[in-house]
Amino acid sequence: MVDTTVGMEETKPKKKKAARYYEESEEQETPRKQNDHDEDESKRKKRKRTKRNDEIIRGTADPFEGPAPVAKEKVKKYSRGDKIDTRKESVPDLKHKQVLQHIEDTFEEAVERAARSELLLTEEAGFLEPDDGEETYKIAQKDIAASVDIASAQKYFELTLDQFGPYQLDYTRNGRHLLLGGKKGHLAAIDWVTKNLTFEINVMETIRDVQWLHLETMLAVAQKRWLYMYDNQGTELHCIKGMHEVLRMEFLPYHFLLATASARGYLQFLDTSIGQEVITIPTKLGRLNVMSQNPSNAIIHLGHANGTVTLWSPNVKEPLVKMLCHKSAVRSLAIDKSGLYMATSGQDRRLKIFDIRTYKPLQVYKISTGATELSFSQRGLLAAGCGNIVEVYKDACRTSTDKPYMMHKLKNNITSLQFCPYEDVLGVTYDRGFASLLIPGAGEANFDGLEHNPYQSKQSRKEWEVKALLEKIQPEMITLDTHKLSEVDAATMEQRLQERKAILGYIPAPKFEPRFKKKGRSSASKKEKRKKGVAEEKKREVLKKEIEKMEEADKVKKSKVREEILQGGRGALDRFNKKS
Repeated sequence: MVDTTVGMEETKPKKKKAARYYEESEEQETPRKQNDHDEDESKRKKRKRTKRNDEIIRGTADPFEGPAPVAKEKVKKYSRGDKIDTRKESVPDLKHKQVLQHIEDTFEEAVERAARSELLLTEEAGFLEPDDGEETYKIAQKDIAASVDIASAQKYFELTLDQFGPYQLDYTRNGRHLLLGGKKGHLAAIDWVTKNLTFEINVMETIRDVQWLHLETMLAVAQKRWLYMYDNQGTELHCIKGMHEVLRMEFLPYHFLLATASARGYLQFLDTSIGQEVITIPTKLGRLNVMSQNPSNAIIHLGHANGTVTLWSPNVKEPLVKMLCHKSAVRSLAIDKSGLYMATSGQDRRLKIFDIRTYKPLQVYKISTGATELSFSQRGLLAAGCGNIVEVYKDACRTSTDKPYMMHKLKNNITSLQFCPYEDVLGVTYDRGFASLLIPGAGEANFDGLEHNPYQSKQSRKEWEVKALLEKIQPEMITLDTHKLSEVDAATMEQRLQERKAILGYIPAPKFEPRFKKKGRSSASKKEKRKKGVAEEKKREVLKKEIEKMEEADKVKKSKVREEILQGGRGALDRFNKKS
């Protein structure tokens, strides 16, 4: 028994210790490294194969390398004028040159992006294209409404308002809301796209004109005696008694100025952001019932009974320009979006197109009944209200046309008309209602959401209002030539220098501004040291000149004394005599 137990103990296998991470042998590590190396090699081979396949598919080199090219015509369309000359002679300062170059690069990139983004514009503008032997002005509104899509067809409608007319109208800048004001006191605001009535009241007084302000939440109404302001619920906000018997109104959106023309011949400007009157100008030209604004420079144009048109700015109490446009009274005038062309109509039954840059007539049209109302669209179409007929002209400014583009007959005489922004719609009011007409090609096809957004929410509207108030332009910036704003006013500069000379007795030298230096030599402390050094050097120069003057005076004095001694008129001891 003993022997057997001993044999069994000897045949038992010995337990191995558990392997630790620090006791792993190099023999176990080498195969793992070898496996990793094999995997990397296989990946490289795969990449080579895919690269070779790509090269086979598209060739050895990419034929369309880089971004897609943009047509020069599109780039020219968005150009911002001539480039700044940053050569060494014109801009010697290196830092200033770099800043100007950076600005130019930014402008160039912005122009290219704008031209490239035309691909994203989904809408396209178009006009009516007639068949052979067909005229566009013979096409009726009902035929157009039947041919277009349902959404566009709903934009053609008429409102019968036969109790409180005739009416005046105004669209908001984004073209979403419509304001109607009847002569017998009826005032209504409509979201004309959805046909929802915003508010409707009767002011119980004669209404002469209506005008939206910067947003659809505020509006101005020229009533019989004074000017009133309302909100979008019909609540009266202000009664401005300083502006009475107002006949026409124009709102300058970038300046927050409301310009009014009265029956007594006064042109007044009101700042709607602070509620303060800017200026009252007595024109001394009689009743002012014809008025329009230039969208490009915010100059007010007034038509008068003596056939003249005057241009006014709130900075000058005299007319900037006075033009004789007609032999009889001016009935209506309109200015296109670019601010280059002005259309006027008079009682002589003439419709004239003027170039505002030269103040000369370009085209003259004779209309059988004369035009009582004129309006330009965003794309240059001109609408004229002749009695109860609306005539729309295409390319009437640059070329002479012998027939209208479109025509529509209404039931009564037209009292006002206006194109709706960003829509192919013309709004017309007459004695007994309102009509919305379809005019293909009238409005801009695409809108800028940051400038005019017809679909803006309440929050975006608030943000836009704050931004517009921060970017408000002062009335002093309104000038006939907008390019003068970027120029140096040399006359004012010379005048200031003369005033300084009159006060101080001399013209002070300009202050020294140290040049920009690299490698940390333009820090604030070193700039101050250089300024002090230049100031001390100037002081030394002044002292040196004064000392030189004193020395010159002493030399002259001594030379005179020597001459007197040599001539015998004065002795050597005469200097001790008492001076009488």
